[in-house]
Amino acid sequence: MIKVVIIGQGNVATHLFNALSKAVNISVEQINSRTLTTIQGSEITIIAVSDDAIQQVSKAIINREGLIVHTSGAVGINALENRRKGVFYPLQSFTKNAKIDFNKVPFCLETENDKDYTLLENLAKTLGSNIYQINSEQRKKLHVAAVFVNNFTNHMYTIANDICTKNKIPFEILYPLIEETAKKVQSITPRDAQTGPAKRNDTQTIKNHLEDLNLQQQKIYQLLTKYIQES
Repeated sequence: MIKVVIIGQGNVATHLFNALSKAVNISVEQINSRTLTTIQGSEITIIAVSDDAIQQVSKAIINREGLIVHTSGAVGINALENRRKGVFYPLQSFTKNAKIDFNKVPFCLETENDKDYTLLENLAKTLGSNIYQINSEQRKKLHVAAVFVNNFTNHMYTIANDICTKNKIPFEILYPLIEETAKKVQSITPRDAQTGPAKRNDTQTIKNHLEDLNLQQQKIYQLLTKYIQES
């Protein structure tokens, strides 16, 4: 039985708590970062708070025994000031009411010694088998890549939705294209999967598109077109 305490009440903390509550041989408790004095002894304490609050929470439990880990992709392991420390980073976009299949979630783990890594790996295995040993420098770069494929891509969906709404077109008509694009890059490289007017240098089509966009959308379209053509 692995005893786990999760500090935090946000999306990541809540999804992890719900998943670990159903896992075999796991005892899990979730607390708010403002009530750290209620923490009982645990083998693993997971700090699942905002990036800016990680170090502050770490300092508040600096004398606590057990392995202390955070869940951030952008914060290094040394932000933790505890004797035994690590990172338990689930690489996924967490939304409050959306279901998560943890069997498909990559867990990026880091510790300072093999014994703690084995403990953290055993915890991850109770949720899924998609486990990677990733150090802080690698994770920093991975997080940037994740912002491009998730956050920036989602904003492109937002722009597309705005265009559809303005022209009374159902956004759902784009769902098959979105699915095919995501599927394609899992079998060939994104560079090889690139299509469209920028790739083909269809100058008249590009000009026509720009005429249909507002100023901000034009800037994004032109920047991406230029980058695709140059690469």
